[in-house]
Amino acid sequence: PTPAAVQVSATRRGIADAAHILSHLGNPHCCLFDVRSSNEYNGLTQFSQRKGHIPGAVNLDWTFVMDPSRNLRLKPKAEIEQAFHALGVTPDKEIIVYCQTHHRSAYTYIVLKALGYPDVKGYHGSWSDWGNRADTPLEGGA
Repeated sequence: PTPAAVQVSATRRGIADAAHILSHLGNPHCCLFDVRSSNEYNGLTQFSQRKGHIPGAVNLDWTFVMDPSRNLRLKPKAEIEQAFHALGVTPDKEIIVYCQTHHRSAYTYIVLKALGYPDVKGYHGSWSDWGNRADTPLEGGA
């Protein structure tokens, strides 16, 4: 092989931060997708200073897409899409996916992109950022 000159440009198109989320709260064209466990989402399990979830976020555990009878391969596309659509996680919206540390949500980000969702963002700070800040609203916590 011969060396070649390649130009690469970085983009933040697939990344969301707290400021972006705060500016999109209540936006019907944006869906906040919390893929933590239902106990984390509902504030029953706490790994940050505050518990609960981002206001308006919908919840589905990230492992839902895995089929335990098929060695954790993805479930059929139609089954995943039906569950996502029932929550309002649809391709016509900007989807912001988060968990506690963006490990579980990074997996879901890839699943959403594989399903053809055009506008997906990962909240890299996730709940470890949002739940440890005093300036962010929450639901489901005490």
